[in-house]
Amino acid sequence: MPHFPAPVVSRLPNVGTTIFTVMSRLAQECDAINLSQGFPDFNAEPELFDRVHHWMKSGANQYAPMAGCLPLRVAVADKVAALYGTLYDVEHEVTITAGATQALFTAVAALVHPGDEVIVFEPVYDSYGPAIELAGGKVVRMGLAAPDYRPDWSAVAAAIGPRTRMIMINSPHNPTATLWSAEDLDQLAALTAGTGIVVVSDEVYEHIVFDGVLHRSCASHPGLAERSVIVSSFGKTYHITGWKVGYVVAPRALMAEFRKVHQFNVFTVNTPVQLALADYMADAQRHLGLAAFYQAKRDHFRAGLAGSGFELLPSAGTYFQLVRYGKLSTLPDTQFCDWLTCEVGVAAIPVSAFFADGRDEGVIRFCFAKNEATLDAACDRLRRLGGCRA
Repeated sequence: MPHFPAPVVSRLPNVGTTIFTVMSRLAQECDAINLSQGFPDFNAEPELFDRVHHWMKSGANQYAPMAGCLPLRVAVADKVAALYGTLYDVEHEVTITAGATQALFTAVAALVHPGDEVIVFEPVYDSYGPAIELAGGKVVRMGLAAPDYRPDWSAVAAAIGPRTRMIMINSPHNPTATLWSAEDLDQLAALTAGTGIVVVSDEVYEHIVFDGVLHRSCASHPGLAERSVIVSSFGKTYHITGWKVGYVVAPRALMAEFRKVHQFNVFTVNTPVQLALADYMADAQRHLGLAAFYQAKRDHFRAGLAGSGFELLPSAGTYFQLVRYGKLSTLPDTQFCDWLTCEVGVAAIPVSAFFADGRDEGVIRFCFAKNEATLDAACDRLRRLGGCRA
C-alpha cells in the first residue's frame, strides 16, 4: 500500500467519522434494525422513476445550467410563493444544489470570512461547525436544553457582536424534532434588523410538521426573507435521500456570492433528475400530503414504544423521535446506543454527538421514516427492555 512520505496537517484536527456513518456501520455489523441514520427504507412513487427514465431516454444527459434546470427552478419558486408568499426570481434567486449539505457548506464558504463569528443552536447538525471552521470562522454555540429545546433569546442577544456575520438555524430541527414559532422568527428578525448578519435557514424538513401546525419559513417573514439563505431538500421530501438534490433560495446579492462558490465546488447537478423532479412537483399534494404521511408513522411508532421503558419526548416535526432511557440504563448515551445496537438489535443515535463538548443528557434519537413492518419489529425488540437494565 502506498504511504504518504510527510506529516499531514489536518484542517479539521478534531473531526472524526460522522456518527451517522458509525452507527449505520455498527447496525450492519450487528444485523440490527437501523433506526439511527435518517433515511427511509421505502421507495418513492414509481412515477418519479419513470420521469427520470423518460428524460434519460430523451437525451437530457449533458450538463445542466450552473444554477439548475429552468423548469425545476420555476417549480421551486412557484412552491415557495404558494406556501410562504414570497416570490423569488428564478434567474437570480433560486439555485439547485447537490443536496442540502452542499448547500449549507457553500453558503458558509461564500459568506463567512476569517475571524467572522457564526451563531449556531446546539444540539446542532454535525456539518455546520466544520463548514464554519474551514471558512476561518468562529463557531458561537447557543444551547437548547432538554426537554423543550427552546432558544434563549436573551442569550442570543448577548452573543451578537460586531464580528457576528451569520446565524444558522434549523426548523423543523434535527435532532430534537422541535419547531420554531412565529414568535421565534420575530425575535430573530428584531435582533438582526439594521445589521449585515446573514441568516442561513436549514428547512429540509419543511413539509414534515405535525398536529396541524404550520411550518414557519424565513421566506414567510419579510424581515428575514431579505437576509436569509434558505435551504431545502428533495431527498427528504420525496424519499430519495441517495439522489442528493436540494435547492437554495436567497436575495439576489446573497445568491450571487453563493453561486460564485457553487460553480466551483459542484458546478451543476445531474440533468435528468432535475427535469424529473420538475415534472413531479406539478402535483402539489405530493409535498402537501407529507405531514399526514409521517404523522401516521410517528403515532404508530410512539404507540409501539408503549411499555418499552423509554420516556418519549415531543416530536413536532421531522421524522425523528427523541427518548430518554434513564429507567433502563445508567450508561452514557454513546455506550447505551452501542449496547442497544449489538445486544438488542436496534440502532439509534446518541444526542451527545450533536454537542461539541459531548454533553450527555441521557437522550437518544430514533428515525421512524420506515415501513410499519420495520417499526413493528424494532418496537417488539425495544419493548423487551421493560424488565431489564443495561
